[in-house]
Amino acid sequence: MERIEKELKNALKSSNNVPYPDFDGMWSSIQRDELRDASVEPIALRSRKRKRFVMVAGLSIALLATPVYAALTYDWSNILTYRQGIESALEQGLGQTIEQSVTKDGITLTVHTAFSDDNRTFLLYTLKPDSSWDGKNISFDRIGLKDEKGNFIEGYYSVQDWDEERGLFQGYFETDWIVDGQSANVAFSVENMQFMDEGKQSINYDPNNSNTQEFPIQKDGIGSVTLKSFEQAEDRVLLQSSITFTNPEMKNKSWVRIQANNERNEPIREAETSRFGFPGASGEYLRSQQIFKTDTLRAEGTKFQLAYNHILETVEGTWSLDLALSKSKLENGSFREVLNIPLDDMSAGTVVQEMTVTPTQIRLILAHKQKYTRVPYMDYQLDVGGTLLSGSMWNLNVPGQPDKTEIRFEMDGLDWASLAEQPVSLIAKHRVDEFKGDEKPIRLTDISSEQQSITTHIAGYPVTWTYYLKDKNLYIESFSSDKKFGGVNQTYYLHGKDKNYGMPEILGLMGDGSNKNMDVYENFDRTELDIYISNYTTNKPNDEMRVQLKAGK
Repeated sequence: MERIEKELKNALKSSNNVPYPDFDGMWSSIQRDELRDASVEPIALRSRKRKRFVMVAGLSIALLATPVYAALTYDWSNILTYRQGIESALEQGLGQTIEQSVTKDGITLTVHTAFSDDNRTFLLYTLKPDSSWDGKNISFDRIGLKDEKGNFIEGYYSVQDWDEERGLFQGYFETDWIVDGQSANVAFSVENMQFMDEGKQSINYDPNNSNTQEFPIQKDGIGSVTLKSFEQAEDRVLLQSSITFTNPEMKNKSWVRIQANNERNEPIREAETSRFGFPGASGEYLRSQQIFKTDTLRAEGTKFQLAYNHILETVEGTWSLDLALSKSKLENGSFREVLNIPLDDMSAGTVVQEMTVTPTQIRLILAHKQKYTRVPYMDYQLDVGGTLLSGSMWNLNVPGQPDKTEIRFEMDGLDWASLAEQPVSLIAKHRVDEFKGDEKPIRLTDISSEQQSITTHIAGYPVTWTYYLKDKNLYIESFSSDKKFGGVNQTYYLHGKDKNYGMPEILGLMGDGSNKNMDVYENFDRTELDIYISNYTTNKPNDEMRVQLKAGK
């Protein structure tokens, strides 16, 4: 049947108007294949006419009864990269066929398939604008479900994937809300759509000038961009950008970044992974930082531009569909087990409380003795009889339950039934512990525009501090030659009994392998200062913990 599915998929993709399958043509290409049914004579012994009828009838039943065939007209893989459990369930025909549409102001919202189980509710949808639409992306003011009592249910939605051939967006909506009982009536709605496009604005940034440079934009809702550069090790330079907006909506809807092009107008690739969306002071845009090779960025002929998404058009209104969701497609593969297995090596008083298994996902709930406990590992896997599933940690935003976290694993290439028969173990890797700083002051003297460095120790780890004035601000960099030291999270100084915290300027990610950080104290006019470490981390990338959750049968 695989070849038949491919033939169908290719035929359906060939036109925006879904053609009726050419069963004669398909039969000609597959007639040498032999299909067998244990209850009847071999198909190979029947007449060609009878064989064709059996095949056509079988295809018709499959097309009508199995949701995967309804979804063959669309390739959902681009938006399900990190939702492999949904993609696997879709391929198995485990979704609930919806195929309901609503059209308003020339835009059609269609919900194609729903997945309702004991872990989540998941919808696959498309948005088709009319032919007058012009843009590259779409966003909403609000998207979600409403239950029968009118309560709004929030969730997550994917960045829509544009299908050029069909002229529509494909997306998904996911929420932790689950159907109470076997079925529920809800309304799925989208409010106020914005059509987005990419904008670019050239800026006359001089990469050889180490001073702060500001450029007015005053276009497409963006006020200005401020650029700062910081020398890094290994002949690299960090370029930090801060954006102000004239349209507040752009702050949450636009991805703004600096693009550098060489003399041939080819994009210059960053030397390290860029980081976008960090909060800045004074209400500016969530700051971004990009690291380039110094010689490439400062080469003659390098040009710079600000790239961003901006709103072309807003279509106000609500697109709403009444849905009758059911767990029936997924309930046979779902179960929950109470475990209460201690994880004292991870964190004192932490237990794996329960495991919830559905055909799309496995969730482990961790309960902690202390509220807001941070789980110290960065990477998680679930070993099911030798098959490894990758997982991620989620904080549960459950009112009244700040003592619980959750690890989620997508069911990628694993049959749920195997969990009942095979041993299951939790594997946690790469330990990063966080500690409060001590109360020993670090004395900075002769503060000026000249860079100065001193080395201190905390918990036996050497920390080198480099400090200097720039643009009337005090910059304090911290770095350790010991890779087991994770980094200083933040510093502060005392004004009486009050703690004045530095604003993180170079923002590291916990466990990213770099222990360099930088704080800035704005409008600084002293020559001496005592600073303190607020928090720091230690890094053990090779540390691994394994805990058996279930023994095999």
